[in-house]
Amino acid sequence: MDAKNRFETRTTFALSRLEWLGFLTVSLVLAFQHLTEIRWAVFVLLFAVIDVVGYLPGAIAFRRSPDGHVPRACYVAYNTMHSLVTAGVLAGAWALFVRPEWALLALPIHLMGDRALFGNSLKPFGVAFEPEATPEFRRFEQRYHTAADSGESTAARTSVEDADAVRT
Repeated sequence: MDAKNRFETRTTFALSRLEWLGFLTVSLVLAFQHLTEIRWAVFVLLFAVIDVVGYLPGAIAFRRSPDGHVPRACYVAYNTMHSLVTAGVLAGAWALFVRPEWALLALPIHLMGDRALFGNSLKPFGVAFEPEATPEFRRFEQRYHTAADSGESTAARTSVEDADAVRT
């Protein structure tokens, strides 16, 4: 994956998930080392708010919709709540206005768990709210692998237009 080819192969996606798993592991180790210092009500609140605000409204809308259409606001809520930037701002504000505390580990544990264990990251508007490969991406991936197996050059097998077509 690079700035001109915004897709991942199975291998690069697995490597990304491995990195996220490393961050999840560090966060879990810290949580276990400080089990008695964690305010568990705060931990559960911070862990849950990500999905209560960011996932559940879209999941409910997706399941209730006959055609799977979900309002853009659900994608925005999901992406906002599942952003490391939002988690950092929330943790910083909490530490500043409430206090620094080990319960804040709920944020990276949730986000890195989503990424490492489930492979979920941010959601583009052009795909279903719940994970499902689009026909366009399946065709692109098949063409990509066929070209790679035949030894075609990178320039011949992919283009910016192909990558953009599956990410709109």
